[in-house]
Amino acid sequence: MANMQLLFFCLNINVMKQEAEQSIAMERSLLEKMIEAQGGSGEPILATIKYAVLPIAKVFTMCFLGYLMASKYVNILPASGRKLLNGLVFSLLLPCLIFSQLGRAITLEKLLQWWYIPVNVIVATISGSLIGVIVAWIIRPPYPYFKFTVIHIGIGNIGNIPLVLIAALCRDASNPFGDSEKCSQDGNAYISYGQWVGAIILYTYVFKMLAPPPGESFDGNEEEKQLPISRSSLLENSNAAVEDNALVSNKSSIDNGAAPESEPLLNSSDETLTATKRFSLKRIVSMLYKMAEKLKLKQIFQPPIIASVLAIVIGAVPFLKKLILTDDAPFFFFTDSCLILGEAMIPCILLALGGNLVDGPGVGSKRLGLRTTAAIIIARLTFVPLAGLGIVTLADKFGFIPKGDKMFKFVLLLQHSMPTSVLSGAVANLRGCGKESAAILFWVHIFAVFSMAGWITLFLSILF
Repeated sequence: MANMQLLFFCLNINVMKQEAEQSIAMERSLLEKMIEAQGGSGEPILATIKYAVLPIAKVFTMCFLGYLMASKYVNILPASGRKLLNGLVFSLLLPCLIFSQLGRAITLEKLLQWWYIPVNVIVATISGSLIGVIVAWIIRPPYPYFKFTVIHIGIGNIGNIPLVLIAALCRDASNPFGDSEKCSQDGNAYISYGQWVGAIILYTYVFKMLAPPPGESFDGNEEEKQLPISRSSLLENSNAAVEDNALVSNKSSIDNGAAPESEPLLNSSDETLTATKRFSLKRIVSMLYKMAEKLKLKQIFQPPIIASVLAIVIGAVPFLKKLILTDDAPFFFFTDSCLILGEAMIPCILLALGGNLVDGPGVGSKRLGLRTTAAIIIARLTFVPLAGLGIVTLADKFGFIPKGDKMFKFVLLLQHSMPTSVLSGAVANLRGCGKESAAILFWVHIFAVFSMAGWITLFLSILF
């Protein structure tokens, strides 16, 4: 009997030992899965910091080389050269990158799934502008820079810098998003899909907000009011003169009752109807031109926007996509050429950006003052990304973001955390406050090197 009890006791010990080993094995497997999900190493926090800091370090290195090339010690990238380089990037390299990456990634189904990307750009502009209004109301920027402060807080860079960061992040084969090629293609497609909305916002809302006070300029001088200087006014006056001449000639021909011998005689009612048609046609043409001038359609339809529209149209139509964009397409040589040119966009734009910093902030900082400049930098790089994190989190809870697509959510977060848009500087230059905008862009991009590293670290830790 004692032997039987001893036997049962030994069996129970063996069973308990096996269960303990199975439990330990399960815990190890779960731990391994958690580690793999957080970056593939035993130190997920350090890995996340590495993935966040390395892209910023690459960006900083290339910008520094551009700064060095533009400095007086080397001087092979002067202001004229940077202007040509910027034009090359904007007119050729960036459109090629957008067309090839967005066109290959998009389908009709994805077009419907990605609807929140342009909406997020609009929401980011609204939230950033509201924060800008609050900050401007508190700090009271010098006259007339209230709207200027709102814009430079509310408008972020949703195109160039995110493309650069995605390229630098995905280049690492051990990046948390998986395959480097798919990571780059998806990220570039998501970013490019929102650029057309950003361009419309820039050349409508931003252009209107950066207008100087009526009858004044940003340096405090009154504008000349002797002659109408706008192109639309000159066109309207010339059209009015043409219309008056046409009416006078028609009226004189009616009064004289004469007509060319080669044409049949018309009664006065027919001639009046013809003159009315001419008048209406020219009036419609004049109205359309003034509408296009008012909406800044020429500025809106820039090469990157045209490339985005073409990529969406061709990529969403299966027949056209198989004809041009797929690897075995008859015209894939064109897409492949765009892919090659698009790869040159990243280094070129960073060299130009670094070269632009060689001139420093200039006199614009003195006009704005230290308090306004610091407020714009802190609000743009701290408060706006924080609000964006809340917005994207709510959008995810409401089901606006595709489930399981972490790159999609990452791009949405990047759209809220970028420095002030470089294109807003171009619009400010048209409005007469280009020097002040250049000063803001200089300081914001300097401090953005550190803020973007912190925000990307936070975003990656949340996603993984």
